[in-house]
Amino acid sequence: MTVTRFAPSPTGYMHIGNLRTALYSYLIGKHDGGKFILRIEDTDRERLVEGATDVIKSTLNMTGLLWDEGPDVGGDHGPYVQSERKEIYMEYAKKLVEMGHAYYCFCTKERLEKLHEEDAMGGYDRHCRNLSKEEVEANLAAGIPFVIRQKMPTEGVTSYHDEVFGDISMNNEELQDQILMKADGYPTYNFCHVIDDHLMGVTHVVRGSEYLTSTPKYVLLYDAYGWERPTYVHLPLLMGKDAEGNISKLSKRHGAVSFQDLVADGYLPEAIINYISLLGWCPKGGEQEFFTLDELKEAFTIDGVSKSPSVFDFEKLLWFNGEYIHKLEDERFTELIAPFIKVEIPENINKTRMLALLKTRIAKLSEINERMAFFITLPEYEKELFLNKKNKIADFEIVKTVLTEAKAILTDVQSFDNDTLFASLMPIAEKLSIKTGTLMWCIRIAVSGLTATPGGATEIMEVIGKEESLKRIDLALEKLI
Repeated sequence: MTVTRFAPSPTGYMHIGNLRTALYSYLIGKHDGGKFILRIEDTDRERLVEGATDVIKSTLNMTGLLWDEGPDVGGDHGPYVQSERKEIYMEYAKKLVEMGHAYYCFCTKERLEKLHEEDAMGGYDRHCRNLSKEEVEANLAAGIPFVIRQKMPTEGVTSYHDEVFGDISMNNEELQDQILMKADGYPTYNFCHVIDDHLMGVTHVVRGSEYLTSTPKYVLLYDAYGWERPTYVHLPLLMGKDAEGNISKLSKRHGAVSFQDLVADGYLPEAIINYISLLGWCPKGGEQEFFTLDELKEAFTIDGVSKSPSVFDFEKLLWFNGEYIHKLEDERFTELIAPFIKVEIPENINKTRMLALLKTRIAKLSEINERMAFFITLPEYEKELFLNKKNKIADFEIVKTVLTEAKAILTDVQSFDNDTLFASLMPIAEKLSIKTGTLMWCIRIAVSGLTATPGGATEIMEVIGKEESLKRIDLALEKLI
């Protein structure tokens, strides 16, 4: 059975790159009916951010990436928060020392800092690597603080296979004797994730390609314990594009790059997930773009993951999001848009009809206030807005005539719904021998003050109501005097 995990550090917001890793890990695990584990890697105590674990869990819940084992769910391999597994790591680190693959290091902070000053790129000089058993025992008995370091081979090559990038090799002389257990008794990421992945039965390790050159250190740990190596799946880099078109690793300078920021800006979780699923993976056939999460579980295979970096394109995400919004049921759209409406909607506004019109005209929920502003307050506009070559409106006389005729009819219309309004106004076009487009252009400019609107003239009037429609037509006639 395939078992994958997502093991984030609770150090802040959920970056889009982290979410993509979680998604791909989830899809690989679920494609064949396997397990997806959530593990919180909080051993770097200095970087912890209060509430970040809740952000992680909330994000996964909102996106549907539900874990089979982990915090709040349980399972056979808990606890699932690394700080609660502290004793386990020390036990396994001491085993590694006994087997000759790790050693106690008693170097002081001052010595290490001096070493770094002398050779910033040289790394640790393995000063404690060959201490005698008696020296180690004496130092431990004296209570001298220590770390435990991995004893790396100094010759030969360490190789492993990655499902995306193929065979990866590194000369052992390039590997540093990394710290496994810190002086505070907590493990480093480099150590604890290997122990946890093995004990939790993780079969596939999914992470970013920045870890490609670190993985030789990890496979040496598996080999030292005599454990089977997991299958490695390293994901391509996620890049961003700035306003000038320059491409670099995705960061805050490219815009909102956390899931929370995107949701706060009016992007739907399902649209975000759909879009990022395609950042580094291509479905077989390559034509389908829209996937539900269940469809992704069915379609996702590792051989569709690319080596090439993927560019996070905000314009493409915006298009995706718009398509998702346009397909929402009106009731669901009204529910989702409510927190984004920042102004009081007057009683004369038919809110239901207004939102139905706007649903197909916005690409993200945060656009709602700007898009509906003209319904609430008529914007300032110049009378030249009425002139339109396409509709053959070259002077203001025809506009005045149309609006005067429209006002007379609208004053007597009892039902101010779109169909009734359209049917009532159409005779004006025949009477004045003008096209329907000319008729509706004049009225639409008068009731909206805009050349481009969500909905036509009669749809706008249905939203703002009879009294406001007539008031706006009177204002337009005053401009034309």
